Amino acid sequence: MYLEGLTGRGVRVAIIDSGVNPHHPHVGGVAGGAGIGPGGEHDLYLDFLGHGTAVAGAIREKASDALLYAVKVFDRTLTTSVDTLLQAMEWSIRHEMHVVNLSLGTIKQEHRERFEQMMDRAAQAGIVVVAAREASGRPILPGCLPSAIAVGLDWNCPRDAYRYEGGTFFASGYPRAIPGVSPERNLNGISFAVANMTGFVARAREAGDPGGLRKLLIDALGKCPI
Repeated sequence: MYLEGLTGRGVRVAIIDSGVNPHHPHVGGVAGGAGIGPGGEHDLYLDFLGHGTAVAGAIREKASDALLYAVKVFDRTLTTSVDTLLQAMEWSIRHEMHVVNLSLGTIKQEHRERFEQMMDRAAQAGIVVVAAREASGRPILPGCLPSAIAVGLDWNCPRDAYRYEGGTFFASGYPRAIPGVSPERNLNGISFAVANMTGFVARAREAGDPGGLRKLLIDALGKCPI
């Protein structure tokens, strides 16, 4: 893997998703978390869909000593509101996260100003937001904003590498393998490109200041096969 010798030690990573099963062997526990919804915040963040747990497992694989926090915004379906998503980012700022993993977002550009303001606050707090840049060729907020570590999907990229092109980091869309389950039948897609990249970001964040993190990632670049 790239960024060798770094494990994300001490780096707090908020996983904004469907929650996490902390007892899953790929996860190895979480440091905390919250559930966020129309009724406000609560302390129930168990994953009923498996998506956030698979995301956490992919991050843990690459950043074994990171402190993972489950920020649950999905419950029984992979849908949520812009207000809930912004509340989850607010939670991440308030609880002094270092990295936010955000596989989701919105294509509705009328919310751009709200996300710009939240991303500015996150940057001022030293938080690096790793997010999907687009879906079906359409830009997603907040991943399309300049301050985000924008992630794209590359099916040919090995899971222990990433590449950088045109301001976007590209990573594999596959999570950690499950014995006896073919990759095609397992969860896959942009969510796991973001998660794989978040693992690398957590390792880079261990190395130093968030302001220089993008350059560090580029300097440590691992090219995917052509």
